[in-house]
Amino acid sequence: MRIGRAATALAAITGALLSMTALLAGPASAHGSMSNPASRIYRCFTEGPESPKSAACKAAVKAGEAWPLYDWDEVNLLNANGRSRQIIPDGKLCSAGRDKYKGLDLPRADWPATTLPAGGPYTFQYKETAAHPGTFELYVTKQGWDPTKPLKWSDLEDKPFYSQLNPPIVGGAYQLKVTLPAGHTGRNLIYGIWQRHLPDSGEAFYSCSDVIFN
Repeated sequence: MRIGRAATALAAITGALLSMTALLAGPASAHGSMSNPASRIYRCFTEGPESPKSAACKAAVKAGEAWPLYDWDEVNLLNANGRSRQIIPDGKLCSAGRDKYKGLDLPRADWPATTLPAGGPYTFQYKETAAHPGTFELYVTKQGWDPTKPLKWSDLEDKPFYSQLNPPIVGGAYQLKVTLPAGHTGRNLIYGIWQRHLPDSGEAFYSCSDVIFN
């Protein structure tokens, strides 16, 4: 009788632990970041978290250590629900307001950048480690943006130059077929928001990609 009760109690505890593990693992099922043009965190990760090559990535590691770069696909907020502008403070857009990723917010003009044509069609790639339904929005900084100052929401154009629900996935990356914004030259930043939708999830992912319009 005692053995039966012990077995029942053990099964209940085991079940609770498994349920808790599944609950904790749940939010980690949808991850990703911009791989072309590479986001700051993805670029620093590919350089090597322990010994990055660029001065900006070295500074990011110094500010926030190397280990956050291994979570390059997790710059997220679990309950954004389309409220990104309300819940992410100015100066912390690239980290999504999370101290873990504060190195990504460093204002400097030497972040490694991808050269893009000034206007016309282009396919961005957003690398995913788990796919989920959601809307992608891409914003570009206003012409004349100063990269040596903290990035503010007011530094971005008011409307996204790209917005798409569930773009196609090829080779492990969402394919974002955009029309690049005209009238931009020199160094700019492209801010990406991947917003999942309820009842699936209110989670959103964020990326900062430094670019130079040729």
